[in-house]
Amino acid sequence: MVKAQWPRIVMRRHDNLDAEAGDRGGRKRCQLSLHHASHLLPIIASKRQYAYNWPMLEKPRLADPFLRPITYLRVSVTDRCDFRCTYCMSENMEFLPKRDLLSLEELDRICTLFIRLGVRKLRITGGEPLVRRGIMEFFTRISRHLGDGLDELTLTTNGSQLARFAGHLWEAGVRRVNVSLDTLDDEKFSEITRWGRLKQVLNGIETARDTGLRIKINTVALKGFNENELFLLTDWCADHDMDITFIEVMPMGNIESQQRLGSYWPLSDLRRRLATRFTLTDIPLRTGGPARYVRAEENGQRIGFITPLTHNFCESCNRVRLTCAGELFMCLGQDDKAEFRDLMRSYPNDDDPIIEAIRDAIRRKPRGHDFDYSRRRVAGRVPRHMSHTGG
Repeated sequence: MVKAQWPRIVMRRHDNLDAEAGDRGGRKRCQLSLHHASHLLPIIASKRQYAYNWPMLEKPRLADPFLRPITYLRVSVTDRCDFRCTYCMSENMEFLPKRDLLSLEELDRICTLFIRLGVRKLRITGGEPLVRRGIMEFFTRISRHLGDGLDELTLTTNGSQLARFAGHLWEAGVRRVNVSLDTLDDEKFSEITRWGRLKQVLNGIETARDTGLRIKINTVALKGFNENELFLLTDWCADHDMDITFIEVMPMGNIESQQRLGSYWPLSDLRRRLATRFTLTDIPLRTGGPARYVRAEENGQRIGFITPLTHNFCESCNRVRLTCAGELFMCLGQDDKAEFRDLMRSYPNDDDPIIEAIRDAIRRKPRGHDFDYSRRRVAGRVPRHMSHTGG
């Protein structure tokens, strides 16, 4: 821990309050908000009670060395998918054997520990999360934390299974779903997903909306692929009362570097194109992730931008990512990770070693990633596929 980066505070034990009441040595009692207090709790090593000018929190909180509270956990429940999107995975993928995956019970256990430590938002990802056998059992189990530590349970999906599971998701307390959709053209959809069917996804979106789920469309900006659909996608989302977020393609996976360079479309350029038709106003909307939003004044449409390359979002990062194999990645763009599968199996009835390992991992969270497409090269490229980390 870099102590110099922690705010200076005065900690006083209850049994010393009277003696210090007359201390006029110039020390002032801290006036810190509850939010700031959550950052400071990791430095209290013992269980002794201290008195501050803020209420003592019931649960310990996680904060990294740069004072960023970790409140958002993304969990990949499977590396498998029924699509083979070209920017996400190879067509002939080799998936993990079942024994290497965390069981649903193990996923529930570690997610529960993160919630106890202060995670407020849980996003389920994949691969495609809804292709994992028994996944609704997991949603049902983990939903017990909603309103009791967990503010939101949601997921990111390719939409192929939404028609089948939308009602179950609603019953489990899911209220918002992100659907990955890069084109509204049948041929181009088949080209980029390799195995996907656009009609199936659109039917899933319609079913989910009829169920009451709020849908946000995630679109990867791909030069030479969906540039000419920029306004088509935006208008379609506006007509169906759905937000849309554009995402820069990231250099992840064993995919040819020149392919990445050729498809990279900086969102600074995409936004300039949008501005030729819409009056874009920055708005303070935050949904817990890295997206920054604008409102199109002409129709009220909310448009998000996730820009890991042109303007990285590391300064406010509150996220860590758990893979289906029990690896915790503290940064999407770094290779450092903590292993939890074997640890949990070694301590099936003792959570303390798991909690300490979580805290140790968060203490290693870096300031930021190294993605870079400058000088026509792919620097900071991460060899693992996006489907492995879970986005």
